[in-house]
Amino acid sequence: MSRTEPILGASLDELRRTRTSVKWQAYGHEAIPVWVAEMDARPCPPVVEAVTSALGRGDTGYAWTAAYVRAATDFAKRRWDWSPDPGAAMSVPDVMSGIEALLVHNVPREAGVVLSPPCYDSFYGFVAATDRRLVKAPLGADLRLDLDALDRAFVEAGPGGAYVLCNPQNPTGTVHTADELRALARLADERRILVLSDEIHAPLVQPGTTYTPYLSLPEAARGVALMSGSKAFNLAGIKAALAFAGPDAKERLAALPEVLTHGANHLGVIAATAAYDHGGPWLDQLLGELADRRRLLGELLAQRLPDVRPVPSQATFLAWLDCRGLGVDDPAATFRRGV
Repeated sequence: MSRTEPILGASLDELRRTRTSVKWQAYGHEAIPVWVAEMDARPCPPVVEAVTSALGRGDTGYAWTAAYVRAATDFAKRRWDWSPDPGAAMSVPDVMSGIEALLVHNVPREAGVVLSPPCYDSFYGFVAATDRRLVKAPLGADLRLDLDALDRAFVEAGPGGAYVLCNPQNPTGTVHTADELRALARLADERRILVLSDEIHAPLVQPGTTYTPYLSLPEAARGVALMSGSKAFNLAGIKAALAFAGPDAKERLAALPEVLTHGANHLGVIAATAAYDHGGPWLDQLLGELADRRRLLGELLAQRLPDVRPVPSQATFLAWLDCRGLGVDDPAATFRRGV
């Protein structure tokens, strides 16, 4: 891919011809599939080169993650001026299986797990899989963290419970401020709640918006953060993620069985390492194209559907529409019918 070739330039016909993932196969040509959170992006060239080279030389064994950890920490320093401790890192198959394992091995069965809807819907399924109580602390009307709701939920969860934080929030695209995260960390410490920060969308924060990694704050020393290149570099199909413990939370990772580290996909580790080390220009181009798409969406809505407004977002590649002006009970069903 040349530097000037669009990353998001594939046509609908091309995508239907060349994609064999569940997103493009489940419903055939009945609908344009937007129900799976992945980009239809042309791949990052350094990732293609690294994975192709590994396959060509038969390098398809089990993963060794030292280079991956180093690449991730270097990337965090360049992008966010955060230096995670490579000695406090553990590889996991993906972010959600890592969160599930952390809950199972660190949260007593009688304790609760707090979520802040609207949030990634699979959070609910993974919490259910741990057989822990679900407690909700919804975002406020402004789609930001509601500290009063969190306090009530932390009390209900009980000491030893956990909070699964989206940082930035998925799917709303809210980027939590450093002050919000500090307040959350203090409250979690007071209520003896383990914070697990899902930071999978962090590289997709829009230029001009300040992103704060949770563990970059001294107040968050008892938390754990998980990161992966799967969203920003579109690598969901070759899984590998990392969990980083805060300075006072290393025992949280030590509680996990060593065999969990066997699940990181070797090609996924190679792909993510290449992305973190060499994919910066591709990512910067992608962020620019996403900004262009957001502007185009706003223009088209103003011209053709003025009663529908885009919901402001600071991160992710998702866009949400405020359809209340249409006066319909179920906008999704209405759009599906084409009326």
